[in-house]
Amino acid sequence: MFRTALRNVLAHKARLLMTVLAVMLGVAFVSGTLVFTSTISDAYQKSSQKGYDHVDVAVQPHHRGGDEGNPGAAPKLTQGLLDKVAAVPGAASATGSVGGFAAIADKHGKLIGEGFSSSGANYYPGPGGKDARYPMKSGRAPHGAGEIALDAKTADRAGYKVGDTVRISVDGPVLSQRVTGIFSTEDGNVSAGGSLALFDTPTAQKLYGKPGEFSQIDVKAAAGTSQAALKSGIDKVLPKDAESVTGKELADDEARIIAQSMDGMRTSLLVFAGISLFVGIFIIANTFTMLVAQRTKELALMRAVGASRRQVTRSVLIEAFVVGAVAGVAGLVAGIGIGAGLRSLIGSTGSSIPDGPLVIAPSTILTALGVGIVVTMLAAWLPGRRAAKIPPVAAMNSVHAVATTKSLVVRNSIGGALTALGAAVVLTASSSTMLGLGAAVVMIGVFVLTPLLSRPVIAAAAPVMRLFGISGKLARQNAVRNPRRTAATASALMIGLTLITGLTVIAGSVQQAIDKMATGSLKADYVVSMASMTSLSTDVEKKLAGHPDVTATSPLRTSPARIGGEHQSLTGVNGAAIGELTRLEFTAGGIAGLSGDKVVIDDATSRSNHWKLGSSLDVTFEDGKKGRLTVSGIYKGNDLMRGVWVDTKTLAPHQSLVDDKQVMVKTKSGASEATKDSLRKALGDNPAIQIQTKQDISNGIAKGINLLLNMLYGLLAMAVIVAVLGVVNTLAMSVFERQQEIGMLRAIGLDRKGIKRMVRLESLVISLFGGVMGVGLGVFFGWAAGDLISKALNTYELVLPWGRMGIFLLLAALVGVLAALWPARRAAKLNMLSAIKAE
Repeated sequence: MFRTALRNVLAHKARLLMTVLAVMLGVAFVSGTLVFTSTISDAYQKSSQKGYDHVDVAVQPHHRGGDEGNPGAAPKLTQGLLDKVAAVPGAASATGSVGGFAAIADKHGKLIGEGFSSSGANYYPGPGGKDARYPMKSGRAPHGAGEIALDAKTADRAGYKVGDTVRISVDGPVLSQRVTGIFSTEDGNVSAGGSLALFDTPTAQKLYGKPGEFSQIDVKAAAGTSQAALKSGIDKVLPKDAESVTGKELADDEARIIAQSMDGMRTSLLVFAGISLFVGIFIIANTFTMLVAQRTKELALMRAVGASRRQVTRSVLIEAFVVGAVAGVAGLVAGIGIGAGLRSLIGSTGSSIPDGPLVIAPSTILTALGVGIVVTMLAAWLPGRRAAKIPPVAAMNSVHAVATTKSLVVRNSIGGALTALGAAVVLTASSSTMLGLGAAVVMIGVFVLTPLLSRPVIAAAAPVMRLFGISGKLARQNAVRNPRRTAATASALMIGLTLITGLTVIAGSVQQAIDKMATGSLKADYVVSMASMTSLSTDVEKKLAGHPDVTATSPLRTSPARIGGEHQSLTGVNGAAIGELTRLEFTAGGIAGLSGDKVVIDDATSRSNHWKLGSSLDVTFEDGKKGRLTVSGIYKGNDLMRGVWVDTKTLAPHQSLVDDKQVMVKTKSGASEATKDSLRKALGDNPAIQIQTKQDISNGIAKGINLLLNMLYGLLAMAVIVAVLGVVNTLAMSVFERQQEIGMLRAIGLDRKGIKRMVRLESLVISLFGGVMGVGLGVFFGWAAGDLISKALNTYELVLPWGRMGIFLLLAALVGVLAALWPARRAAKLNMLSAIKAE
């Protein structure tokens, strides 16, 4: 039986090629994902470990969550504490660190790096006047407020050298600094394409709001002293608001964070790989069903000469094992290429990752081979079992060929029950997990029902098919002749288009909701913020308020507090001007008179805390002082406007560091490029500051949504490619099965062009059937998901992207046309006499 199975594999090389390709694509996606994420994770972990080479123990502030009634006081790491730590037995040296965001402009005024990857820190001279963390390649360390040192990669990228003047911004205002040194570093952010600027310690402490303080104290152990022993000694001199951590613990925590972030990416990519493999199962099952059907008499003869049912099933599974193993190996090789390609692609987009080798873990190899073999054998098991059950005499006489009415009734009943159950779960879902589970059950139910659905849907195409004469009529009849096969072929395409359509509906609806939110909530012409989303200096609002075209400004700043014993965040605004800058719908009270102890709150906060108009709130501010606030208004909140708003004059005296998250601006001339340029110049053409109109805010969010959507389209394209292979495979097998029929058609006058047209139209009908089902289900799932989204986004409304849905149907039609090219050509080339004699 083993030799027979191998012979059958080799005898049907061409027919099994599509199956191998389908499995190979899914396996390649899985192994490529594992190689890519393992490579990035390993590179970042090794890079982060290098960053802790100079740290044996780190002393950090220990936040106690608002002890002694103080909700936000930051513990202080002073020079005095650093000197104490440095004097601990076993400590070789102690270094104080302070830093944060630092935007560096290139010679064209554009920001180098972005977000968290653009950072600044202090140069802390140790013994000999040097900082071991940052060895100078040229020049010297910075001294004084007007000097900085740049990392070598940033200096090379921007063309800066010692003596050049660089424009830099930490919290808004532009600083002109002279480059005094170029240094090398093993900082992970710099290795990943970021930038690092160094200031002398007093300047860094002033810029980052910690005069005389450090964010962290790094201690290097003397020779012969372990990290644990050093930590034990340091703990004895630490105050209660500080704690020590070993360098190993820091490196392990960093590695764990990196691994967790990679897990999220890996899971997301593997979901799409799973979809491709799931679609591939239809193709494999289809292929083996047809191969077994073609060999029915051969299998019956084997049964007649003594082969048992198990042996017949086993022979089919051996074939599947060989096919799966070949596909697994090919997929692994392709996956390694995909992993390397994805890494190169990240570099070509301007992003960068630390250097490191391509990581191919043993688990990746085992997973690739295991997935290929298991998926193929599972898909082939049912056709093999079904073939083994056919009595030999019945098989030789082909009486098994027609499916019984009972089997179709049972199938339709099961499909109807699953679809109804899944739809009920989807319609009553209270979470995304529940919605996803319901959607999966609906998909399975619809797949089971697809043979029943195929007849009326394909029959609806009859008027169009008549336009193509006898070829169209034959194509329609062929498409419904074997509804199970048609269903399996169309379902592969249906799954891909369901996901694509559903995501498109959700993305379009969310984008419109954001547009309505931005337009409806803001009267301000501009919102000014840091490109990194870090805090703005209060000088920014002062400069904007002094601009001749500006009529009103208000900052948005946040401060931690406790109200009624619960942690809350207070949002500080300019109470006198906020009414001119926002368009809020109040359910009680209003924005007027927002000053002193008056506050306005959003409706969700009001409901959750049972606060009403006139409620008196006992508050503990950031500095620990207590007060009482009165609710003077309740407004309908959204993602842009929500929380407890208080006048900045009330809030500022209680803040240890006064800064702004953003500034809203109203101008005489309204939103225009000329006004935006004027405001930009007033702020010193700062590359770190972004000045956005309402449309810019909406477009920025839309850009992110479209980028994510395009990535998902790219990932789902793999499933569509697998579906195309399925259509090709089905048609090729169908042509082979109908050789005699095609020969007869040719003999009675249907020319080669008519045969080609018949096969192409059959493919087109099957693909459009899958497309219609996919788009319909996608719209249903998008509508159902909208009910969940609308609870968090109250401006959400269903938007049907008719244009894109039309494109998806055209895509389905294109799939049908392309998939039919080879089978149609093969059918037209059949010799009619040989075909008529074929069994």
